[in-house]
Amino acid sequence: MSIQVVDLFSGPGGLGEGFASFADGRFFQIAVSAEMDPPAHSTLILRSYFRRLRLVGSDLDAYFDFCNGAHPDPWNSRTRSAWNDSMNEARNIELGSSFGNAELDMLLRARLKRDSECVLIGGPPCQAYSLVGRSRNKGKKQYRAEDDHRHFLYREYLRVLQKTRPAVFVMENVKGILSSKVGESRIFHDILLDLVDPDAALTGRKGKENACYRIHSLVAPTRFCREMDVDEIDPRDFVVRAEEYGVPQARHRVILIGIREDIRKTFSPLTPVQPHLTVHDAIGDLPKVRSRLTKKKDSSKEWAKVVTNYMNRLANLAQKKEMAKLATALKRSATQVSSSLEYGSMRLVIDDANKATKSQFAGRLSDSRLKVVLNHDARGHMPKDLRRYAYAAAFAHLHGVSPKGHEQFALHGLAPRHKNWKTGKFQDRFRVQVWEKAATTVTSHISKDGHYFIHPDEPQCRSLTVREAARLQTFPDNYFFQGNRTQQFHQVGNAVPPLLADKIAKAVSKLFSLS
Repeated sequence: MSIQVVDLFSGPGGLGEGFASFADGRFFQIAVSAEMDPPAHSTLILRSYFRRLRLVGSDLDAYFDFCNGAHPDPWNSRTRSAWNDSMNEARNIELGSSFGNAELDMLLRARLKRDSECVLIGGPPCQAYSLVGRSRNKGKKQYRAEDDHRHFLYREYLRVLQKTRPAVFVMENVKGILSSKVGESRIFHDILLDLVDPDAALTGRKGKENACYRIHSLVAPTRFCREMDVDEIDPRDFVVRAEEYGVPQARHRVILIGIREDIRKTFSPLTPVQPHLTVHDAIGDLPKVRSRLTKKKDSSKEWAKVVTNYMNRLANLAQKKEMAKLATALKRSATQVSSSLEYGSMRLVIDDANKATKSQFAGRLSDSRLKVVLNHDARGHMPKDLRRYAYAAAFAHLHGVSPKGHEQFALHGLAPRHKNWKTGKFQDRFRVQVWEKAATTVTSHISKDGHYFIHPDEPQCRSLTVREAARLQTFPDNYFFQGNRTQQFHQVGNAVPPLLADKIAKAVSKLFSLS
């Protein structure tokens, strides 16, 4: 018998993937997952279907025929029922709307087993909590945090928590929630108080032991209970630094583990792992692809001509500024630019020329049944940005860090037309990932442009692809993101890394005794 899971605000399913795949999919079973974004919902259904086929040892050929482009649909006559089951599990629901809440409540009644324990997981949308989001909100006339519904979507999570009374819940959000306020009220402290006693938060009546929770840190012995003063808690204890737990990315998120008070078992925090994984560990083996040229006729030869010209011109400028090592690095890169490189595709066929040695980490994410690399399609860039990308990648290759601000983007022609360029506010306007370090945080901003996510290999002169971002997020290579490229980036950037989710699932599993 497995423990049922309710997954809210699911996105493409990163957190759910960790639970549903833990212990070969036999410990936890997702009963309902809810996501309002249609492309992410499509990804969610497809992944649920894959796991369902894998669990029963059914016809996985249908799934891989779809991934490899051999069939237009992911199902066949033998697997259509599994596809239908996945559509019943993964639902396109807007939580917070009257219609969405009614649909979810109906599903919970129909799909959750009575007299059986369950787990609630999910992360309410975080735009209003994030530091970037708050900065943007300050620039909006008449913006009042009290009126921003995104601050209170966690109450939809709270409502389901009160309704289902799971044995355990997992709630994830951005680090900015720790300092976010509505008026004079600190959002994080209010959330802690609500989560320990959902009945009191929603009805005003104090809950009983089997309806209240202890809130544990995932990475420290810290916990918060009803009898404690919330001001005694150091909120930073709830921040999980993903790079310390096997994720090749410096992703820092708040994760709360709630355990119902009548469950007496001790919760053990995660154990950090060494050494930390790097960008090269994650994406070093993926096929090389080039960027596209925008606002200019595009072809492999024209692209190579433009990039080579920029690199040589930058090398000459560096030489004049007595930056001899940088000039040498740029000249070397110019000789390595290929005029036959393509820009990739949704399904990039793997050939012998594209094969590279995999790290142990990349090998765990790969799948020999794939004849293609999924979601490995490079976006287009304006020629003037290619010049900045080439410079930044060469600088990082030489110094082991991404160049910052106007002082390090010192060569003529690199400065963008931005009135605040020299104020220090946009030092990371162009940021290259560094081969031998963990990546910086993959965020949903990657869906807008690639300036924060420049590929470290100078001759490719581009930003990361969806597949590379997914690798940094620890998604398996057979995880097929649906929608257009912008929508795929958005899904990956907002997700919980499945590898981290798997470790959370393992820690949670120890709280249950299954016969």
